[in-house]
Amino acid sequence: MRLFSFLLLIVGFLHFSVSAQTLTSSKLPILIINTNGQTIPDDPKIVASLQIIDNGAGKTNSITDKPSFSSKIGIELRGATSQQFFPKKPYGFELRDTSGLNSANASILGMPSESDWVLNATYNDKTLIRETLTYDLNRQMSKYYTPRYRYCEVIVNGSYSGIYILFEKIKRDKNRVNITSIKTTDISGDALTGGYIFKIDKTEGSASREWNSAYQTNGKNILIQIDRPKPEDLAEAQFQYAKQYATDFENALKGAQYQDSLVGYRKYINDDSFVDYLLLTEVCKNVDGYRLSSFFYKDRDSKGGKLVMGPIWDYNLTYGNSNYCNGNSYQGWAYDFTRTCATDDFQMPFWWDRLLSDKAFASKVRIKYQALRKNVLKTERIQNYIDSVATELTDARTRNFQKWPVIGVYVWPNGYVGQTYQQEIDYLKTWVKNRLEWIDNAVLPFGSDVLATEITDGFTFTISPNPSIGDVTLQYQLQQRTNVRLIITDATGRQMNSLSWPNQSAGDHQEIVPARSLPTASGTYYLQLDLDGQPVSRKLLRL
Repeated sequence: MRLFSFLLLIVGFLHFSVSAQTLTSSKLPILIINTNGQTIPDDPKIVASLQIIDNGAGKTNSITDKPSFSSKIGIELRGATSQQFFPKKPYGFELRDTSGLNSANASILGMPSESDWVLNATYNDKTLIRETLTYDLNRQMSKYYTPRYRYCEVIVNGSYSGIYILFEKIKRDKNRVNITSIKTTDISGDALTGGYIFKIDKTEGSASREWNSAYQTNGKNILIQIDRPKPEDLAEAQFQYAKQYATDFENALKGAQYQDSLVGYRKYINDDSFVDYLLLTEVCKNVDGYRLSSFFYKDRDSKGGKLVMGPIWDYNLTYGNSNYCNGNSYQGWAYDFTRTCATDDFQMPFWWDRLLSDKAFASKVRIKYQALRKNVLKTERIQNYIDSVATELTDARTRNFQKWPVIGVYVWPNGYVGQTYQQEIDYLKTWVKNRLEWIDNAVLPFGSDVLATEITDGFTFTISPNPSIGDVTLQYQLQQRTNVRLIITDATGRQMNSLSWPNQSAGDHQEIVPARSLPTASGTYYLQLDLDGQPVSRKLLRL
């Protein structure tokens, strides 16, 4: 189905009549790249030149102005889907010295000095805002590093290429992922313990050492990669150490004592960073979240030494901009991907369901979300941000869409196709409003119990049919004899009814909840079943 969508996408490009749009001036910085006639390949980088025209905030930049920055660069294509199927190509480049052979650090557009940078083409997000909105939110939600960015317009070999977002590439650096730079000779003691950057992602364009997690999801392997150090800089002892540490974390999380603060998963991870990552992923409902472009890192034991989730990366298929795996709906949890899209080749690790089954972790998620809703995640604040960026991009995005006429045209995997740019903006703003209100209702009724929908160790709880119009069948399993109570609430947490089955024996059980005991109005309701003293919730849709 997804391959078919790609074929439609390619066929659709045949009717595009790309204009000979030229750029003379812009309110955004202008990047001019000259490859001297060379085609930019996927790999390896070719030597080119870069000029940046940036006269400062609020000032107009003209292509005839003196460049504020010039450098030799090594440049290549990057990305997987975006590189293969979209005509507007993303690039990665490395600043180099005058010989063009050696990397060189420098500050670009006010961002801290480094050599490696990314030009994000932001092609299938027609608002051009989803990426920057997400990074803006994360920078305010989390104390951990968020890559910096600047909007710009790009010219390649004299041809206008449109709006791009210049990003810092994820790397070890005091101004990026601030962990120890491990040397190949660091193969024992504290020096061996960090720093490492890991990722869960596709392998296209990736040079890394990797292994399959011992725990599959839906029969699919979960590939864990070491992104830094690069393979040529990674000693075998370091690879084995990093792999073992990540494996020990997974074993502890999977084990019976996973909630124990001393021997459970908290021994291995900074759980606050995992809370932050989960919240961001759920707010924007990233269909690729948890399973692709997912980075985490580890510094030396002497500097904390636990796994930190992040930095965040790649958010074009967010806020309803995906028509597969329920990605366009503002309802439902992104971490339910293992159930809503069980046949996809790229599955999530088991971590997130398991973490949320720990009430302490789930409570942290709920409490932080509710606090953020009072400021950073206020609907009006986010909508104002969207409007302000759209206004800032007015002239540049007009040129961009003349070059790339995608407004009103389906581009894989759009969850919505507006006929105007303003319709795309309105859809994004409405989707955000609906999403936050849905999360408000989903996390409030039972707090952590609503988030902890995946049942662990000992019993199951299912509802059928769901959606329903009549009687509902409950199936559950008990480990010991106990009293069972069912509480039915609406989406606001208001109790509608309750039922009890006292002194139930251990084993499998099936109960019929008659229609007369269920809400008569259509809508979303929650059924909380107390099993062995642990409340577990399920959502029920009444038609």
